[in-house]
Amino acid sequence: MQETTGLAGLIQGRIAERLAEHRSAVEPLGPDALPLIDEASRFLTGGKRLRAQFAVLGYRSVRPLEFSVRVPIDEQNPASRLLDVAVALEFFHAAALIHDDIVDRSETRRGGPATHRVFTTAHEQAGWRGAAEHFGMAGAILLGDLLQSWADELLQSSCDSLEDRGAAIATRAHFNRMRTEVAVGQYLDVLEEQRPQFAPHEEQLERSTRLLVYKSAKYSVEAPLLIGAALAGASPEQESALAEFGLPVGVAFQLRDDLLGVFGDEAVTGKPTGDDLTEGKRTVLVALAREELPGGQRAIFDGLHGRANLEPESITLLQQTIRDSGAVDQVEGMIGRNVEAATEGITHAPLAKDAVADLVALAGRATRRTS
Repeated sequence: MQETTGLAGLIQGRIAERLAEHRSAVEPLGPDALPLIDEASRFLTGGKRLRAQFAVLGYRSVRPLEFSVRVPIDEQNPASRLLDVAVALEFFHAAALIHDDIVDRSETRRGGPATHRVFTTAHEQAGWRGAAEHFGMAGAILLGDLLQSWADELLQSSCDSLEDRGAAIATRAHFNRMRTEVAVGQYLDVLEEQRPQFAPHEEQLERSTRLLVYKSAKYSVEAPLLIGAALAGASPEQESALAEFGLPVGVAFQLRDDLLGVFGDEAVTGKPTGDDLTEGKRTVLVALAREELPGGQRAIFDGLHGRANLEPESITLLQQTIRDSGAVDQVEGMIGRNVEAATEGITHAPLAKDAVADLVALAGRATRRTS
């Protein structure tokens, strides 16, 4: 298989091609509509393309496939069809992030302004009537909806072009389930932040784990793997093996994300340091840390956690408290054990060995990342 950067480049190229088609379709609506396409292009430039890569490897674990330097758009070409499914996942992911930034009131994404801030700024600079922030949120919500529609169109056209109708039905079923789980997981995350206090430890840990699994873990690794594998006509045994690999890797992926949300370097992650602390995210990391704190220290922690406009000194205090509790070491251990279990389980699975090796390597990169 070509290097990750080569595959990521192919995916980026296909994203640009599909967005160019959408620009041509939107142009007759007039120039006022084009900022939606401009922002989609900006937002979809760069990124790790992990979900798209897992989808490609899910396919290759079932059926051999080679990519050329460029893959022309052709629904009957398996490589082109797979690239479109990968792009559908990227469109869906972009929509989820755009909506997530509104929900979390995040000002930045990947070191630049969040999409709702882009539209807010456009309103302010143009001097339009009405509330700039409302326009910003409305524009971002609608762009997210548009990206979800485009994702669905690409997925459906790829399924329609398959001769194997069972494969098409399975691919669509995995995609539909992913959409439901992400939306419900996001709602549960919002709901959790509204609760007036933490639950008793075991209950809180169970809630935090459920959020981790459905908001991110399954969607980040397991679902893309299964979508790609189903497109290739995977057997039930192959899908089961990929699911058993994908879920623990997805859990490890999100646990790493939780660590970065507290300790990540803003210059690398593109998000403010300690962002999860300011937003009051009740992650597994936070649940484990609180359990180790004496009553008085826990009360101080709870009083600061999730407080709007936290001072840098308070963020530093919360970070140090989490470190001193031993929760970071616990989470690092959980990441390692999940990756190890996933790697051991897939070694003897009925899957292509070269794709399995690439899967293990990609899982390592995904769970050791710094952004």
